[in-house]
Amino acid sequence: MKVVQVLGPGCAKCKEAARVAEAAADEAAAKFGVEARVEKVTDMQKIMELGVFSTPAVAVDGQVKAVGRVPSQKDIVGWLED
Repeated sequence: MKVVQVLGPGCAKCKEAARVAEAAADEAAAKFGVEARVEKVTDMQKIMELGVFSTPAVAVDGQVKAVGRVPSQKDIVGWLED
């Protein structure tokens, strides 16, 4: 199972990133049979440990994929497919 982490303190853009990530996880499951869960990380220490200093950010299996923006659902589905 893949883990999509949405990193941020809970701001509006962080919530949007979480919504997009949930939709992408559902789409990846339907299209490719990829199981993924979305985890919201709000602890700034953990966020900084991943090298992220601008939120929102999205990581897949601990690898940061987007920083300082809300990625598209298509982007996240592609990351899950890899």
